[in-house]
Amino acid sequence: MAFTGDTLLVRGCGRTDFQEGNPATLYDSVWGKIFTLPDDTLLFPAHDYKGQTVTTAGEEKRHNPRLTQTKEKFVEIMNNLGLSYPKQIDRAVPANLMCGLQD
Repeated sequence: MAFTGDTLLVRGCGRTDFQEGNPATLYDSVWGKIFTLPDDTLLFPAHDYKGQTVTTAGEEKRHNPRLTQTKEKFVEIMNNLGLSYPKQIDRAVPANLMCGLQD
């Protein structure tokens, strides 16, 4: 069992277009860490907008529409999502920084 936070979602992945995100780093992280787990490993994302609460490493390796692409295609997809700027991000990020460990 693993908790994937906003990195890997059920049939999706987290955004990389703000907060110093990097699609190549996300791809390498998922393929180098999460997708090296046994295929039957249960994965729990931080949230899912369609009500799905669990998946497996094997399911995502086979069916995730973004992460089944080559790294180059994944980066292209992520860099061209055209998503709107999150409404509360300017409030949420400073609040989150106050809760976490600081270097």
